[in-house]
Amino acid sequence: MNRRFALKATIAATALAALTACAPAEQGSDIVDIAASNGNFNTLVAAVQAAGLEETLRSPGPFTVFAPTDAAFAALPAGTVDSLLLPENKDQLVSILTYHVLPGSVASSDVLGQVVNAETVNGKTVRVDGTGSKLGPAVKVNDANVTSADILATNGIIHVIDKVLLP
Repeated sequence: MNRRFALKATIAATALAALTACAPAEQGSDIVDIAASNGNFNTLVAAVQAAGLEETLRSPGPFTVFAPTDAAFAALPAGTVDSLLLPENKDQLVSILTYHVLPGSVASSDVLGQVVNAETVNGKTVRVDGTGSKLGPAVKVNDANVTSADILATNGIIHVIDKVLLP
């Protein structure tokens, strides 16, 4: 039992260290401002703008955003991102992006130690697994790992993930 507690404490400390390593958001920054200023979310920001969701993600919210990095988008099959950014594919892009957003503000501490099916803004559910593992990260969303958690914005919270979630 002490081993399990030590493991959970180590995972939590690692998650906290990853969060601390991220540049803190300037006071008053919304979700879009934080993503745009980070440098690791250029594709996400471009997709949000192409989908016409920027104004929504600047609104009071609150929202919880599972934010895929540029590397996560780059891991999609060749041509996928370019295709999604085309005006004729806007509905599909909106569906994918809103699958990354939960209404309300959900911190990683709210799910640690449990598995939750959470409804996204697009109406479908994601599986949030906060049980961790001996070798894995503390929180997963579907099959994506949360690599940095609890980045606070004025209108919600961002959790960085290493894969693009597809509904």
